[in-house]
Amino acid sequence: MESVEHEDTKANAPSVIDRYYTRWYRADMKGKPCEDHCILQHSNRICVITLAETHPILQNGRTIKSINYQISNGCSRLKNKVSGKSKRGGQFLTDFAPLCRITCTDETEYTIYSCIRGRLLEVNENILETPTLLLEKPSTEGYIAVILPKFEESKSITENLLNRDEFENIVSKRSSAQSQPS
Repeated sequence: MESVEHEDTKANAPSVIDRYYTRWYRADMKGKPCEDHCILQHSNRICVITLAETHPILQNGRTIKSINYQISNGCSRLKNKVSGKSKRGGQFLTDFAPLCRITCTDETEYTIYSCIRGRLLEVNENILETPTLLLEKPSTEGYIAVILPKFEESKSITENLLNRDEFENIVSKRSSAQSQPS
């Protein structure tokens, strides 16, 4: 009897992401349909940038050919180094700053953006060696980057983002528009 209760509790327990992070979304990034990003905001202001479940990379069984954090000749997100309590040295990002470029095996290329203003704390180097993490666990081990917004802006960063209900509403409108004959 005890083992049944233990399994039931385990099945109903929220994940770490659901328990400690608030999900925010940026739909149709830079006007590109379905290129949706998800921002996981922790109560300590830290934001984790991930792909939303609806992003084309996570659809139709795509496979990733390469992930490149080299944004331009003079800018590589891999060279980002932070130090100290105030995270000095981290690259400052605007909300449309590119974080990386992901190329799929069908040669389609997607640019992943920061979505929020803040200091880049780290990029996920694990997905360079194991790109399948991005496909299999996009919200956890397959995250793109971690950003720390300025303290003064930590409340206002979500003004341009969608909450889960607003995002699901957009996705349902999208799917109903696609299913209707033209």
